[in-house]
Amino acid sequence: MTAIESPCIMLCSVDDTTGYCFGCGRTRAEIGAWLGMSPETRRAVMATLPARLQTIERKPRRETRRSRIARENASN
Repeated sequence: MTAIESPCIMLCSVDDTTGYCFGCGRTRAEIGAWLGMSPETRRAVMATLPARLQTIERKPRRETRRSRIARENASN
């Protein structure tokens, strides 16, 4: 049986509404327990991740000062 790799994509930030990581979809508890989980438990968590990631609200990146100035200059 092969090892289950971590779903981590190094985008570690947790959505306050759902409690799921924006990058992988796991909860903080699952992230912390991952190395100690059995392969069966890891598979069960992995099976839930695509649906979880669909529930996370994807917010656009905040506007930077540079892009705001460029937008304001373009509208003048």
